[in-house]
Amino acid sequence: MTASAWQRRIQRADELIAQHPFAAEILGFYIHVARFQEESHRRLGRLLQSASAQFDRELGAAELEELIPRFDSFLSLADSRGPQHLGQISRQLKSSGETACRDLLNSAWMGHSVSDAGQLLAAAFLQPYAELVRARALRHATQQTHAVCPVCHRKPGVGVLRQMGEGAARSLVCGFCLGEWDFRRIVCPGCGEEDERRLAVFSASEFDYIRVECCDTCKTYIKTVDLTKNGRAEPVVDELVSAPLDLWAAEHGYAKLKKNILGM
Repeated sequence: MTASAWQRRIQRADELIAQHPFAAEILGFYIHVARFQEESHRRLGRLLQSASAQFDRELGAAELEELIPRFDSFLSLADSRGPQHLGQISRQLKSSGETACRDLLNSAWMGHSVSDAGQLLAAAFLQPYAELVRARALRHATQQTHAVCPVCHRKPGVGVLRQMGEGAARSLVCGFCLGEWDFRRIVCPGCGEEDERRLAVFSASEFDYIRVECCDTCKTYIKTVDLTKNGRAEPVVDELVSAPLDLWAAEHGYAKLKKNILGM
């Protein structure tokens, strides 16, 4: 039986824990999140069949009726299995009441400034549903100058390089619905800068297959996983384990184009 995308990510997280013990807490939490997301994807795929589901409108009553109780379970997971700061946020959200959680989920779904820890947790919870809605959208990704997902219009969470001919082609992976689309290599996905002199690329020996692609025009960066150097990598997971690269980028004055569930 072919492994699901979540199962592949979980297997990769297990591999990386063995290779990088410092990341055991981060990746251990991710494994629990991935299992929860996979089960949510199956359940929501059966229960929420609304053809009206869209990224440019608020969640409907039927959707929220199914999502709110599961969000409570997700917050309990983040409290018991997540890093201390996420546990704190989760407890606050659980005590805030259903109306506040409903507003938070709608805000995260509509993409309203998803940057603080509570909104990042909500976006991670909604990610499986976002995948379902993307699959039903039936739109084709197109090459773009400024990086937004062609389906849900969110910023990319990670880049990918794959072998193409004698070189490598670049694509971007949405930080919300996980859709992927082609994107030119020598372009900043944040502001469209094309001058190579202002597009610096850095890497570290510990993660020689992960590029920190920085723009000196808008001072943003994105990490790109080079599958031509490491074919076992799962971009979403390997982006998480390379947190030391985020610290390096922040110390050098660059802001991440889109934060992950840990706020990095």
